[in-house]
Amino acid sequence: MTTLSEQAQRNLDQWLNDESIDAATKEELQGLQGQDKELEDRFYRDLEFGTGGLRGVIGAGSNRMNSYTVGRATQGLAEYIVSAHSGEGKPSVVIAHDSRHFSPEFSLEAALVLAGNGIVAKLFPSLRSTPELSFAVRNLKATGGIVITASHNPPEYNGYKVYNNSGGQLVPHEAEKVISNIREVSSFAAIKRMSREEAEQQGLLVWLGKQEDEDFIQAVTDISVNRELLQGEAGKALKIVYTPLHGAGNLPVRAGLERLGFTNVSIVSEQEAPDGNFTTVKSPNPEEREAFTLAIKLGEEVDADILIGTDPDSDRMGAVVKDPTGKYFVLTGNQSGAIMIHYYLSQLQEQGKLPSNGAVIKTIVTSEMGAAIAEHYGATVFNTLTGFKYIGEKMNQFEQSGEHTYLFGYEESYGYLAGNYARDKDAVVAALLISEAAAYYKQQGKTLYDVLQELYEQFGHFQESLESRTLKGKDGVAQIQGIMESWRTESPADIAGVKVSEALDYSKGLDGLPKENVLKFLLEDGSWFCLRPSGTEPKIKVYFAVRGDSGADATDRIQKLTAAVMQRVDG
Repeated sequence: MTTLSEQAQRNLDQWLNDESIDAATKEELQGLQGQDKELEDRFYRDLEFGTGGLRGVIGAGSNRMNSYTVGRATQGLAEYIVSAHSGEGKPSVVIAHDSRHFSPEFSLEAALVLAGNGIVAKLFPSLRSTPELSFAVRNLKATGGIVITASHNPPEYNGYKVYNNSGGQLVPHEAEKVISNIREVSSFAAIKRMSREEAEQQGLLVWLGKQEDEDFIQAVTDISVNRELLQGEAGKALKIVYTPLHGAGNLPVRAGLERLGFTNVSIVSEQEAPDGNFTTVKSPNPEEREAFTLAIKLGEEVDADILIGTDPDSDRMGAVVKDPTGKYFVLTGNQSGAIMIHYYLSQLQEQGKLPSNGAVIKTIVTSEMGAAIAEHYGATVFNTLTGFKYIGEKMNQFEQSGEHTYLFGYEESYGYLAGNYARDKDAVVAALLISEAAAYYKQQGKTLYDVLQELYEQFGHFQESLESRTLKGKDGVAQIQGIMESWRTESPADIAGVKVSEALDYSKGLDGLPKENVLKFLLEDGSWFCLRPSGTEPKIKVYFAVRGDSGADATDRIQKLTAAVMQRVDG
């Protein structure tokens, strides 16, 4: 007797009876008979197309990443593009992918569905970074873009991110129209698909390559503010260790470093080649110290000044620097961001190139330290919701109005962008910029750790932390919703002995921002914490931030705040 929910059973039956689904897939599903928990998770819903696109575990099923869910999403996207851009000439979409399992197959599937709908698919033949995709959409004046990646998720995941004609990820009002179209795709037989041969013959499948790579590297290296210094002794003197963590960053990061004049670069050979299993790491995420284990080992062997790691689609960058004892210290995303803002803006100012209307954009869960530094240099600071698409949207507003000149945007989750050439975070430019900062300060006898301590002394001892709880499957979704509802309806009067001065519920659409399921609590001593369900993983994330009188004071404050909040979250 089955225990599948009505929705799961309906979806399963649809897959088993749909003539468009191949025999091997149906055989796999029939082999799961009796495994009701597995079938429930695969079929209790359609894989959710969020504002960024799809992300899920690879496998057969409506709640999985596979050629059918990719094809269905692409059909919905194609209908949106044809409708939204009618009368603008022949629409085109750029497609890129990273090193994950089935990324090339999903990319080609998306291209052939676009071709079937009369849209030109411009496809990279091998792995490319997400920021190069964003750049290429703008550079080629395409109607949109798709990148097949699950970013830094575990190996069993893949994903599908969609970009608009500005090179930014779809924002909510655009995504809602695509989602509506996807829901109208009643069966896989309704997906219009062209063969590869026919698509190529009709010019609806175009292969991209070296020229697009060269244009991207040129745009990224143009951001350098001390090119002459680097191509003198500074570039040779800095010892860099780089790991692409088996992803798409390997070629563009190395090409960019070489072009700027960094000649002393050692690559973590075990993590150089693309590998969808990410066999050398638990998770290919530069936010986690464990991802740098091999880089630290190599760094100690070659006495490196800085270690850099990028995630599989090369939109996140992590950096490790030496502390005063010579040990390697992993910078947080907030710390790296603060250092880069300080370096970039101070150099522009010194060279008389800092615009009077400069703007720095950060998210609501990012440290206020970068904001304090940016304001010190006369820049206006803007806050957005989490997700670089919102930073990209703000950049578009500046470009259209001319009211502000975009300088730098970043998220605490290791995503940065300097320059106006793309509309998504770029680990390539971040790797180059933080290396340039390290080379510049090394000429002055300082490490980036030294610079960070100087910034704390000048702007205050900011400290941040992040706790997350992974809650998988249907039950996990309900648990996360329950936690958010509890904090929403029973807002605390005080936490860890400090009064809560304000509770911000972003689901109401605060400060002109789109509505989002995020809660932020401001405390009287300037501390804050924020609860946010992840949009890309089965997690709830809790962010903490304090500002202390000293490093020890900040550590004490954040430990007490974290303990008090997580006791309730876990309870």
